[in-house]
Amino acid sequence: MAAAVAMATPVVLLTATSASALGASTAQTQNQPTYAELKQAAADAKKAHEEAVTAREEGLKELKATLEALDSDTHPLKAAVIAAERAAKEAAATRTAAEKAVADAEAKLEAAGDDTEKAAAQQALEAAQADLAKAVTAAKDADAEVEKADTALDDARVAASRKYGQLQTAAAKTLKDLETADAALAAAGQCVREAGLTSLADGLPSKVTAGTTVDFTLRVANGTERTLTVDPLVAFHTKDAAKHLLKVEWSDGSAWQTLDEDSGAEHIGHMETMKPGDHRDVKMRMTVGSSARATDAFALLASDASDAYNPCVLGPMKRYDFELLPAGSKPGPVDDAKPGRPQGNDERPSGTGPSPQGGTPTPTTTTSGTRTHTSGNLAETGASSTTMPLALASAATLTLGAGALLVARRRRATGNN
Repeated sequence: MAAAVAMATPVVLLTATSASALGASTAQTQNQPTYAELKQAAADAKKAHEEAVTAREEGLKELKATLEALDSDTHPLKAAVIAAERAAKEAAATRTAAEKAVADAEAKLEAAGDDTEKAAAQQALEAAQADLAKAVTAAKDADAEVEKADTALDDARVAASRKYGQLQTAAAKTLKDLETADAALAAAGQCVREAGLTSLADGLPSKVTAGTTVDFTLRVANGTERTLTVDPLVAFHTKDAAKHLLKVEWSDGSAWQTLDEDSGAEHIGHMETMKPGDHRDVKMRMTVGSSARATDAFALLASDASDAYNPCVLGPMKRYDFELLPAGSKPGPVDDAKPGRPQGNDERPSGTGPSPQGGTPTPTTTTSGTRTHTSGNLAETGASSTTMPLALASAATLTLGAGALLVARRRRATGNN
């Protein structure tokens, strides 16, 4: 059954996934295999190939043993050849003797002097000729038996070799099936872009005074034609070494969770089953330490998602620039920070990305260790409870800033499987 799946299913997978890789709509993907089906087909193809390789290896052992046995004088077929060849040799010797007897009788007949000697010689010649005829027939029969025995032995060798050849062919075919299935899975696993999957900040001010706390909202909207599982991605950075003075938190509906200041970016508020047109809000707040000096800062917001057909669906990343002001500053009326495109390429940080079909990605170990958050029920958004993947960017991202963040994000998008 596994072999049948591996042989039949992947053939349609490569063509089916090409449309998905371009961001196909739900209607376009209805007749294509899901990512789970592609994954199962690849697993079945791998199993079928492994079984075929094992059978081929065992078949080679069997072939060697069979050929060795066939070459043994004790094997019935080889023994039959030896016996036939011995009989043929004896028959040939008898024929040679009969031929000599005929020649001798002919010589005596020619040398006979009177009628009595000629009659006796003629009778002896006829008897020798009769014996020769029998010897010739016996020799032909013996030669035929040798050919028959040789053919039987050769047929046994050919049958053994053919059996092994079939195993070789099966292994080669299952390898091709496996390569096809793996290629289809890889194609389906490539990240696709969905401009309609947005993550925007509502209420994040463009200026924040040291020693204060500001509340804002992360709104995730599914403006695509897909039903998605979404992991919002957030990152906060400062121009200088003041990042440790930023404390950014998000609400899981029952408690406040703090972003790891040592991580380049984190996933928060896992959202299951966002249908087209849905939006979810995550409450957030940011506290600036009172010792913070004037500097520039920015936030990067995006969403990583997955659906039944693609384990990696990426929404556009937005950059929000804001200023940190010294304690006691009186900025007056402050506008909200405006979303813009991030500097460089819009890519995910290394180690981040959506979890296929709602699963939870493996937490990545950073300089601060491995952290996980468990979100409760987001009462105000309707999101379900699930384990959160956090601390997903490296210390290098922190050191190099947004440039490294964006380069790493590009690497994630092109390398996701």
